Amino acid sequence: MQITRFGGPEVLDVVDLPDPVPGEGQQLFDVSSAGVNFADTHQVENSYLAPQQLPLVPGAEFVGTPAGGGPRVVGLLDGGGYAEKVAAHPRLTWPVPDGVTDEQALAVVLQGATAWHLLRTSAHLAAGETVVVIAGAGGVGSLAVQLARRWGAGRVIATASSAEKRALTEELGADASVDPALADDDPKAFTAALRDANGGRPVDVVLEMTGGNVFAGSLSALAPFGRLVTYGMASRQETRTVPPGALMQRSRAVIGFWLAHCMTRPQMMDDAMTELLPLVAEGALRPIAGGRYPLTAVREAHQDLLARRTTGKLTLDPAR
Repeated sequence: MQITRFGGPEVLDVVDLPDPVPGEGQQLFDVSSAGVNFADTHQVENSYLAPQQLPLVPGAEFVGTPAGGGPRVVGLLDGGGYAEKVAAHPRLTWPVPDGVTDEQALAVVLQGATAWHLLRTSAHLAAGETVVVIAGAGGVGSLAVQLARRWGAGRVIATASSAEKRALTEELGADASVDPALADDDPKAFTAALRDANGGRPVDVVLEMTGGNVFAGSLSALAPFGRLVTYGMASRQETRTVPPGALMQRSRAVIGFWLAHCMTRPQMMDDAMTELLPLVAEGALRPIAGGRYPLTAVREAHQDLLARRTTGKLTLDPAR
């Protein structure tokens, strides 16, 4: 799937291209499954953190085997994943344990590693703290809820846009759930809902990926020494400037996170993957399968993501 112009899902086109030519240190892989992420919708629009160059084959993750044969691996890419073959650095691939499906492996390589680093590297979660997970039924959120519970959070609060999604977050381990639509008109209403879900008390950690009023309401809900980790901008809304005084008044912190920086430090990826994949194999961590689409139906996958019709991890089948 290639784009030659920026826009919405309609710019994703099926094309025949030559096999990618591996660069220095790279290897050619046959793809059995490719992952879809919300960030891909930004990439297609050219509204993400790094400017994109056309023509472009989106996709940052794959499961496959080395061309010519070899063990199944899950890997990260700097693009090109929506395809039957990819060129990848073996240093950014990890063996998939027996019993772990392609979908489960794809769920943890980007979204799971993001959840791992949000809690461990950026928020420095401490036992007993209250954690709010925005979009708790999504790919990152559904895993962050489980990891926060596993790592000793005193209370986990999730937000989700429907009653069904909120029920899922509680099934995964959230103690309470909140409708983020409360932030649509007034961030103060969202702040109050988060604190109400925490027994009237402010919260310690918020993992935030929406921006706009959700960001503002989340920041106001923080306790002294609370941390808001921002890792997305799904609303496409500008987030207001945070004055230093607003942080100092409650000793609050705002921290940004982008997994691309971990990809330049492969040991950071190893730290996450060597813990996450065995947890999935043991059944101790439950990735949520959000749907498997033919590669030729990737427009539908993007439409479903943008319309909030999905939960968990979306994958593409390049054989269809």
